[in-house]
Amino acid sequence: MAGRTLMMHGNSACAEGAILAGCRFFAGYPITPSSEIAEYLSARLPAMGGTFIQMEDEIASIGAVIGASIGGVKAMTATSGPGFSLMQENIGFAAMAEIPCVVVNVQRGGPSTGLPTLPSQMDVMQSRWGAHGEHPIIVLTPSSASETLFLTIRAFNLAEKYRTPVILLTDEITAHLTEKVTIPEPESIKIIDREKPAVPPEEYLPYQMVESDIPPMANFGEGYRYHITGLAHDETGFPTNDSVKIDEQLRRLNRKIERYHDEIVELDTYWHEDMEIAVVCYGAPFRSALNAVRRARKDGTKAGILKLKTIWPFPDKELRELLQDVEKIVVPELNLGQVAFLLKCIAGDSAPIRKVNKINGEPITPDEIFEAIKEER
Repeated sequence: MAGRTLMMHGNSACAEGAILAGCRFFAGYPITPSSEIAEYLSARLPAMGGTFIQMEDEIASIGAVIGASIGGVKAMTATSGPGFSLMQENIGFAAMAEIPCVVVNVQRGGPSTGLPTLPSQMDVMQSRWGAHGEHPIIVLTPSSASETLFLTIRAFNLAEKYRTPVILLTDEITAHLTEKVTIPEPESIKIIDREKPAVPPEEYLPYQMVESDIPPMANFGEGYRYHITGLAHDETGFPTNDSVKIDEQLRRLNRKIERYHDEIVELDTYWHEDMEIAVVCYGAPFRSALNAVRRARKDGTKAGILKLKTIWPFPDKELRELLQDVEKIVVPELNLGQVAFLLKCIAGDSAPIRKVNKINGEPITPDEIFEAIKEER
């Protein structure tokens, strides 16, 4: 398959990206519109010497993924809104215990069971704040099948490098559109594996305060036995009520993502050099935004696009710089304005924000974005 250009939809591209990244364990529960990821991996993983398990529910699924990762296997699950809600406690556990894993959320309309077969982008805030407590998270969002493949690979790399759960936040449109995807040769792909300890088991500290803020991670079953808990813990992994040690570990937990912001955040720009109107978008609405901005520029309007590929950590520094001279910001989202709210915090009153929102399961059209661009400022 490597080196070939195939027609694939986003869910299949996600599954193939996971294989290329080295994923060899998947546990999940079928749920629209993500089920094709599980279906694809149910055939591919066993053929690659990996393991596929259909679990009894989403809570068990993320628990199995965490266990597989502790054993040294790159692991993932895939779900949608209701299942993503059920996974939040264990996502928080994985963040606290610093266990690498990838969670794919193919968004659909909500709340509750909502619109099972129709698209949304309603889980942006939940992807960051769904689990309680102060902890960091990395969230990537693709806008095409090809980008889904490569961002899935990147999700695994980031999870392994920073010892953290990473969420791939896609949507029903991106997941089900079929388009050309070129499968890269394995040798062309940069693969990152977790750093292993360089000390014998008796000297190993699983949560050691190291210069990088990312402690090496030993795999269970390789002679290293250590304590893993969701409780506040010290360098040994055992629970502690020592306020100094608790503060050190929690600050390190958050700092290990904050200090590497520039390495994690990615966004694409189009016609940004002279833009007076910025369209900030992510996921499926990017396609309509691209059409609308091309039309606007033909009419002489200096519009540009800032497409987010990383939502969390939020690219506030990058957007603040790119938006400093614009006269208006247009934000198309399949929600009621979750990223628009974040942009308001950045832009303040320097540029008005025009939201283009839909929550009824219909896509945002190029005409709707075009009208928002051309609207009197």
